[in-house]
Amino acid sequence: MINVFVLHNGRLSQIHIESREDLENTLPIWVDLTDPNEEEREWVKGIYGVTLPGEDEVKDIEASARYYEADNGDLHLRTDFLIDDDDEPARTVTVAFILAREILFSVHTVDLPVFRLVRMRARSRPGSIADYKDVLMDLYATDAEYSADALEGIYQNLEGVSRAVLQKDFSDQDAAMALNAIAQEEDLNGRIRRNMMDTRRAVSFLMRGRLLNADQFEEARQILRDIESLDGHTSFLFDKINFLMDATVGFININQNKIIKIFSVASVAFLPPTLVASIYGMNFKGWFPELEWTFGYPFALGVMVVTMITPFWYFKRRGWLK
Repeated sequence: MINVFVLHNGRLSQIHIESREDLENTLPIWVDLTDPNEEEREWVKGIYGVTLPGEDEVKDIEASARYYEADNGDLHLRTDFLIDDDDEPARTVTVAFILAREILFSVHTVDLPVFRLVRMRARSRPGSIADYKDVLMDLYATDAEYSADALEGIYQNLEGVSRAVLQKDFSDQDAAMALNAIAQEEDLNGRIRRNMMDTRRAVSFLMRGRLLNADQFEEARQILRDIESLDGHTSFLFDKINFLMDATVGFININQNKIIKIFSVASVAFLPPTLVASIYGMNFKGWFPELEWTFGYPFALGVMVVTMITPFWYFKRRGWLK
C-alpha cells in the first residue's frame, strides 16, 4: 500500500493513489509504503529512480551499516519503531528510510502507531512541516513521545502488581500471576530502552552529517534531551521490577516454608505415639502385660493420644504454630 503526502499550506495532505499515473502527477514530500507489492516497487523505481529494499534486506542489515550514503547520493537509514498494543505482545518493527530527490521514502511491513500520530498531527498543526526532513524529525520526536507513553503504562501496571504483592493474603496463584505481569513489563521496558537507543543513534547521525538546518538541528537536540530524560525512568523501572521480582519470590518461599513447617510439626507430634505403638506391638509379658490386662490396649491408646497432644500444646504455648 502506498500513502503519498504533499505539502499544502504547511499541512500534510494525503493523496489517494490507485495507479502509476496518479503517482506521476503528484509532487510529494513523503512516500510511505506499507508492505508494498512488486508493482508498487516498480512504480517508485520507474518514477523516482529509487530502489526500495526488500523485507529481508531491512531485517538482516548489520548494525554498523544502518546509516549510510549510497553512491548516487541517496541517504539510507534503518530505524526501529515500537508497537505496544493491548491485544498482542510488544515488539519493534524496522523501518527503512530513504532520503532522495527531496522526498522521504519509508518502507515497513505493518502500519505503525507513530506514523499514524504524525499524519494526524500534521493535518491539525499548520506550519509544523516545511520539507521532507521535517517529516523525518517529526517521526523521531513522536517516537520518543510514544516511548514515554509506554513507560507511563508500565508505571500503572506495576502499581497494580505492587498492590497485589503487598496484600495480606498472597497465594501461590497470585504469585504466578504477578510473575507473569512482571515479566511482560520487563520485556516492554527493555524494548523501549533499545528503541530509544536506536532513535538516538539515528538522530546523532543526521546531526553529524550536517543535513539539518538551524531549526531542525535544534529540534534534534531537543529529541536527544528527551531521550536522555527517559533513560532515568527506564533505569528506575528496572530497579522496581527487580524489587517486585524479589518480593514475589520471597513470598513464594514463605508459603513453601509454611508447608514444610506443617510437616515438621506433624512429624514431631506423631513421633511419641509411634514409639508407644511400637513398644506395645512387641506383645511380651513384663512391665506392659497387655495380654493379661483387660484395659491394656485402651491404656496404650490413651497414652498415644496424650503423647500426641502434648507436643501440640507445647508448640502452641511457645507460639510456634502461628
